[in-house]
Amino acid sequence: MMKNLLKHREGFLAVVILLMILGVGSRSPEFITPGNLLDMFNDTSILIILALGQMMVLLTKGIDLSMAANLALTGMIVALLNFHHPELPVWLLVIIATAGGLLMGAINGLLVWRLGIPSIVVTLGTMSIYRGIIFLLSGGGWVNAHQMSPQFLSLPRTRFLHLPMLGWCAIAALIAVGYFMRYSRTGRALYTAGGNATAAYYTGINAGKMQFISFCLSGTLAGFCGYLWITRFAVAYVDVANGFELQIVAACVIGGISTMGGIGTVPGCLLGALFLGVINNALPVIGVSPFWQMAISGAVIVIAVIMNERANKRKGRLILRNAVLMPPPAAPGPDSNKRPVS
Repeated sequence: MMKNLLKHREGFLAVVILLMILGVGSRSPEFITPGNLLDMFNDTSILIILALGQMMVLLTKGIDLSMAANLALTGMIVALLNFHHPELPVWLLVIIATAGGLLMGAINGLLVWRLGIPSIVVTLGTMSIYRGIIFLLSGGGWVNAHQMSPQFLSLPRTRFLHLPMLGWCAIAALIAVGYFMRYSRTGRALYTAGGNATAAYYTGINAGKMQFISFCLSGTLAGFCGYLWITRFAVAYVDVANGFELQIVAACVIGGISTMGGIGTVPGCLLGALFLGVINNALPVIGVSPFWQMAISGAVIVIAVIMNERANKRKGRLILRNAVLMPPPAAPGPDSNKRPVS
């Protein structure tokens, strides 16, 4: 049973999410109304986009713990620009946020690639640096909704087919990253670089360069989410999204993305984020205290990590078993070099 569960991880996770929705809906019917389900997806949209960025880093055996700080810094930058220069067009602010995120991701990638520093050490350090820069820029102050222009706040809230543009941004990111990972040479190289560095070397793939590219992509998505987050909640301050990096990693792990690199899919990433989104929305509805919410989320993460490790070990045992079962090459006999007698 466990073998089948690990083999069909994404299908199992989809069934669990559906059962949770139906279970909570049986107790609170308004929970499963189309409008509430769309709002729940909209609330999870930023987590989905960030998890896609984290997935690409994890595929190369890295980890980016600075994504939430990246988001907070780019969000504060565009919020301050909008406050002091409300005449700036929104599209320009979106580009500034995205480019700023790309720059911070590139810094992480260069430190990991060129200096060989472990990614967890690099991103823990840059996470603190980015938070410190936010304080320097804002002086510890807040930028509130009444200090932001209506045009700045309206874009992610605009509805199309009953879904806000924030949700459509998540859908667009899923399609773009899915296409990139499946059909582009660089996307496939990310899997190779993390799954088998030796094979990557002999096929001309630079594993360090792939890590750099993955950090650039995760930083770009984090910067874009900086604008989305600030306009979604209409406030910018030093501790925006503080601790959210754990939710990002959790969404990836629950979705089956291996922390050992080389294993993970976009649908799995989506399902992991939706799983956390359903939990965060469902537990308050059924009256579960915030403390139990944290405990339940933590337990789910631990179980997901165990399942991922079991899957990785099973693949390793399979390779070894095949090597043992394969008959050794026949040794040449003493007469193997003799020519047949006519």
